[in-house]
Formats: sequence, C-alpha cells, structure tokens
Amino acid sequence: MTDERTAHVLDFFTSRAAGWDSKFPDDGPAFATAVGLLGLRPGDAVLDAGCGTGRALAALREAVGPGGAVLGADLTPAMLEAAVRAGRAESGTLLRADVARLPLRDGVLDAVFGAGLISHLSRPEADLAELARVVRPGGVLALFHPIGRAALAARQGRSLTDDDLRAEPRLRRLLAGSGWRLDSYTDEDDRFLALAVRRS
Repeated sequence: MTDERTAHVLDFFTSRAAGWDSKFPDDGPAFATAVGLLGLRPGDAVLDAGCGTGRALAALREAVGPGGAVLGADLTPAMLEAAVRAGRAESGTLLRADVARLPLRDGVLDAVFGAGLISHLSRPEADLAELARVVRPGGVLALFHPIGRAALAARQGRSLTDDDLRAEPRLRRLLAGSGWRLDSYTDEDDRFLALAVRRS
C-alpha cells in the first residue's frame, strides 16, 4: 500500500472526506438507479469497491435484502470514518482494503459496484482482474459515475480524450483483458455506467 498512486489516492481523499457528501448532495438517486441496474437478488453478496463515504450501501442493502451480504471497501480511513458518522455502516460491513489486494476468497461475490473507481486504480487491468477473481462466473461489475465523461471533463477544466480509461473502446479492451465482458455502456451528461459480466 505504499506505491505513488496509492499515496496520491490517500492524500486526495483524506483531505476531502469530511466535506465529500456536502459537495455532492444530490447524487443519491443516481446511485440508487445504478444499483437497480445491477440485477441483484435477495441473498446476493456484493462489494462496493472504493466505497468512499458509503453512498451506495443503503441501495445495495435494499437490493440484496437482510439475507444478503454488503461489503464496502476503501483505502482511505477518513472516508470510512465519514461513512460511519453518516450511519451507513448499518447497511454493510466496512473494510479498509485496497481493491488491488482484497481479503476475499475466489468467486465469493455476485457483483461489484465501483463508483468513480476506475480513474483511481494503480494498475487498471490487474486491479480489475482482482475484482474478477472475487466474483463468480456470470457475476456483474458496475463502473459508475453520477455524471458522464464530457460533463466530468468540463467540471474539471480538461479536454475529453480517447485515452480516457472510460472511453468505450479502451474500456472494452481493458475489461476483456481482465476477465470481464462489457455488456452495456452508457455515457450521458447525467450518468456514466458500464456493466460487465464475469467470464467463465
């Protein structure tokens, strides 16, 4: 957990954790809609990878019911502490973990939800392969952001480029190389959502 990218992620999110939810107060419905498209069933096991302050946990819990398992993993202690303060630990089990090295058995999950995750991965293909490792064949990965690529680039004052990891051709290749098959791709002003299926 000491590489340069990891240190950057910790620095970036630690300083923003306390005000994260107030900075994005209207994202809840978008998270709930994205979770609804995962196809989760009662009793399923799901991981919110890079869960941050846990904004998806309640929707994930509702989808899998009281008999399901909801895990929220994040690298940044301050984000997990903010999730606890917001009462979101009641919806799932919070873990301090790097998605590159998850403390989970092979094939134990039915799905992974990752909001804003892909741009913070140290080694995208290897890290997505680690997510594939912990998901059963036929399980689902959702890569989500509450706004699309163009809107996010405009918000950040940068140009939209084809080398963006979330650009469809690049993401399709990246997922294919890490054990996933891109099943659907949506990139609109008010939502980015890529759904992939774990290959056998």
